[in-house]
Amino acid sequence: MYEGVPTYPDAGRWWKIIEELKITQFYTSPTAIRMLRKVGYDEPSKYDLSSLRVLGTVGEPINPQAWNWYYNKVGGGNCPIVDTWWQTETGGHILSPLPGATPLQPACATLPLPGIMAEVIHEDGESVEIGEKGLLCITRPWPAMIRGVWGDEERFKKSYFGDCKKDGKPVYFSGDAAIVDEKGYITITGRTDDVMNVSGHRIGSAEIEASIGDFYLVAESAVIGEPHPIKGESLCAFVILNSAQHTEYEDIAKNINSVIQTKVGAFAKCDRFIFVPGLPKTRSGKIMRRILRLIAVGKEITQDISTLEDPTVVEAIIKATKEQS
Repeated sequence: MYEGVPTYPDAGRWWKIIEELKITQFYTSPTAIRMLRKVGYDEPSKYDLSSLRVLGTVGEPINPQAWNWYYNKVGGGNCPIVDTWWQTETGGHILSPLPGATPLQPACATLPLPGIMAEVIHEDGESVEIGEKGLLCITRPWPAMIRGVWGDEERFKKSYFGDCKKDGKPVYFSGDAAIVDEKGYITITGRTDDVMNVSGHRIGSAEIEASIGDFYLVAESAVIGEPHPIKGESLCAFVILNSAQHTEYEDIAKNINSVIQTKVGAFAKCDRFIFVPGLPKTRSGKIMRRILRLIAVGKEITQDISTLEDPTVVEAIIKATKEQS
């Protein structure tokens, strides 16, 4: 186990550990993968990573660009990526390809593990159509499931079994949205509380961020909704570019919106782009979008930011927002 900044003293820190200790299984977050792809695209090729047998990703949806870099540059095209979906409350992995057995699909958690009944449904329990977004639920009890909240049984029922039903009975709702394809593969699109309502269209942050990542100059992004008098909400994207040398922000924004229009639709184009040097992340790699929402609307940040991986990035984002407004 390694805990620490993966870019110190350089972007080869983790690859050096793999080479020296002949590590066979490597498991990390999509945020870390995107960061290492940005700061050291060819860095893995400088090290002997042939000991690796299985790669893993966890914590949030991974975008196809990061997945392909991870698979080809780190795994050499030989290591299956175990794209795991689970929660603390589930007590273990729920969705995941079985390495060497499940055909892989970039950025897709594939299928429920044996014995797990996970489905994408509507609130009333009806199954979604192929390609339609729905709610990821676990519809039968499973080993290691959460069994209560200490001293507050009603909160347990309301929080986990109060939103969705299947065949008239409450089922566990994960809080995540997902899509099922023709193979039955499940792709997580993000938290339902990260869904934005733009002119009547419900849009998940993950699908917009994946589209933004398709533009070759983009290293990483985070999309939030901000109040809009006509649309209800408009989309604001905080974007990290591959190089600080690119400063033609207006042209880059237009090009990114063209990609979004092609991939998702015109309704999903961002009204505002803020180009930043970094994003507020926890040490486990999760992006703190509520901080970005406060910055976007110009509100003071009163919450504790000392737990962020790099608390100084908040001031840098505030400065960039003011300069580009």
